[in-house]
Amino acid sequence: MAASLLSMQAAVTRTAVSATQTAAGATSSSASKVRLTAFSPVTSNFHLRTSMLPDTLPLRTTNVRPLSKKAAEEPRRNDGKVFASVNGTGSSPGLPIDLRGKRAFIAGVADDQGFGWAIAKALSAAGAEILLGTWVPALNIFETSLRRGKFDESRVLPNGGMLEIAKVYALDAVFDTPEDVPEDIKNNKRYAGASNWTVQEVAEAVKADYGSIDILVHSLANGPEVTKPLLETSRNGYLAAISASTYSYVSLLKYFAPILNHGGASLSLTYLASERIIPGYGGGMSSAKAALESDTRVLAFEAGRKHGIRVNTISAGPLRSRAAKAIGFIDDMINYSTANAPLQQELKADDVGNTAAFLCSPLASAITGTVIYVDNGLHAMGLAVDSPCVAK
Repeated sequence: MAASLLSMQAAVTRTAVSATQTAAGATSSSASKVRLTAFSPVTSNFHLRTSMLPDTLPLRTTNVRPLSKKAAEEPRRNDGKVFASVNGTGSSPGLPIDLRGKRAFIAGVADDQGFGWAIAKALSAAGAEILLGTWVPALNIFETSLRRGKFDESRVLPNGGMLEIAKVYALDAVFDTPEDVPEDIKNNKRYAGASNWTVQEVAEAVKADYGSIDILVHSLANGPEVTKPLLETSRNGYLAAISASTYSYVSLLKYFAPILNHGGASLSLTYLASERIIPGYGGGMSSAKAALESDTRVLAFEAGRKHGIRVNTISAGPLRSRAAKAIGFIDDMINYSTANAPLQQELKADDVGNTAAFLCSPLASAITGTVIYVDNGLHAMGLAVDSPCVAK
């Protein structure tokens, strides 16, 4: 029976195509439009309808959606970019990452080179409204660069649009409330002119300005003694790394969770040093990343049960960002990854940005408490294949 129905459907399709080709020979002023609604095995009927519409000869079936003229003229993109429109305009093919109507707050963006910037671009490309939290001492430089167009080239999105930033907030995530700020920071000239920049105050400002958000991204870390071996790290240096790189995420969720809409997503960035020895990545930073991953699981449970929020972290491979250059051996790490990872290619910030867009979208609605590796597979390797000890 099924084979018979398929044969009938094929015959009908051939007939329609023939009719279309015949109509195509008509003059443009009286061209016929042939529309086919495909044979349905469920209803066991079909309809062949014609109407006189000038200059259009599309063949339609229930399984094939005709391309618009604009879409037909554009080259098909299949390069791993986010298939989405800027700020909710246009349409997307296939299974799109659609964040139109969503609002994201990304903490830790101070230039256009790091993962935070790439995440902002990906979320914007998917239609989300972007709010940024920038470290107070870097705020003036960042806003000046934006205003003068220094980031314009890197603001370009995959579909040709531009990353638009709704607002930039001064933020120092090391301090939860105004009462936590010591006098030396209050009187520091690098903080002069800025106000309401503690985590609590920024969350309150975002609530006053926008009411709520849907996405929270933690893209910040700092280890003042990162170049020191762990055995040479001071207590203050170790605790400072934990405070800035790990507890800051707990604090952000604590104060932003009440304004995160139910079903919202929260995301942080970690690194393989949390579970593997990376000589040179010191100062307590490996401990901070391990704690961040542990906290991700606990926060996923607590924020999920209390607020309906998903909490995940991305373990990103090495990237030649301004922050990474401060460690001093980022080029060696990139070369090592390229030589030894299953995928022999240099990681791009957009790779992480696109993964973040997925994790923050409804497509990842059942993913929480998880570490997602975006490192070309380096985390899976147990042997350095470029080692001189390995026989070629």
